[in-house]
Amino acid sequence: MDNQGFFHVLEKETAQARASMLSVPVIEACDYKAITLQTYTTFLVQAYHHVKHTVPLLMACGSRLPEHYEWLRQALGAYIEEEKGHHEWILDDLHACGFDAELAKANRGEGQVGLGIEMMVAYLYHQIDRKNPMALFGMVWVLEGTSVSIGGSMAALIQQTLSLPDTAMRYLTSHSTLDVEHIGYFADLMNKVTDPADQQAIIDSANRVYALYESMLRALPMTTTQTQVA
Repeated sequence: MDNQGFFHVLEKETAQARASMLSVPVIEACDYKAITLQTYTTFLVQAYHHVKHTVPLLMACGSRLPEHYEWLRQALGAYIEEEKGHHEWILDDLHACGFDAELAKANRGEGQVGLGIEMMVAYLYHQIDRKNPMALFGMVWVLEGTSVSIGGSMAALIQQTLSLPDTAMRYLTSHSTLDVEHIGYFADLMNKVTDPADQQAIIDSANRVYALYESMLRALPMTTTQTQVA
């Protein structure tokens, strides 16, 4: 065990998968202000289809944790309170972009979930129900760690490039701020996890989620003529 704690091990053991995810063309497109409105709304649709599962996944994880993880179950309660309703923010962002958010709610047409996110959500439920509920924390690390590292800068670049109003950016901007506060708390929680099997379940899950999230990012459309919202 690394003398800096399990969180440091988690960072190290998932660094390669993280680097691969961050190498996707859409991130470079943001840097060069080549992002399109369709790219952004497609991303929001996919975000909706996993964020709407955040609270159910947290609840499912809490229900499966053994008694010796009661302290962690209490922490999940705080996460649930924080995460409630965030999928509704995404629907509001879509509406502000001129996208029919009802398509996302109905999982229909341009609002349909893609393979990467559908498999990511299914994988997490499977891990909680049939394998090890601690795997959920791999997802938490991927999403919160990514949000902290690039979420704020990506939000600013997208908003500037597409001339989007603040009402179209609530999900990205709020999460980049919230997750900065969360990541220290998350690190403290992970450093209390000492069971090797649980640690490995979290590492394996994080690597899997990085790969599936990367597949979603690589599938985002990037060739449509850019449209702006006043």
